[in-house]
Amino acid sequence: MTPTLEPVFTIEAEIGAARSAGASPMGERLHIPITGGQVFGPRLSGRVLPGGSDWPLIAPDGTSRIEARYTIETDDGTPIYVTNIGMRVSPPEVTARLRAGEAVAPTEYYMRGAPVFDAPAGPHRWLAESLFVCTITPGGGMVRIEVFRVT
Repeated sequence: MTPTLEPVFTIEAEIGAARSAGASPMGERLHIPITGGQVFGPRLSGRVLPGGSDWPLIAPDGTSRIEARYTIETDDGTPIYVTNIGMRVSPPEVTARLRAGEAVAPTEYYMRGAPVFDAPAGPHRWLAESLFVCTITPGGGMVRIEVFRVT
């Protein structure tokens, strides 16, 4: 059986300004605060709670390893912990434009993730019992994450 992708919801995470922790042998570590946002789609709706963070590591070759951790709260009040591990691959000039906050077409870079959801027993347990992939599109003080369930 060949897996397919089922669109399940979109996360629009509001973010603060990135702060650099400086260079290291592995690259430059950034801290990007996640300050809020919304969740909407055919299978889930709610909001992104403030207090999460993304800690991308930008390697010397420009590849970015994404590691975001935050909480979404569903419309029924259920908190769900999210860990999203991903990557961005882009030419240096596109990376510079993204870091400057410029609008960059998603076709100019590759940015994907694999979110994992820690959901309690109940109506949202399906999130903890499936695998997911996502597209990640930054821009304008937010990041748009289109989440797909692997069937």
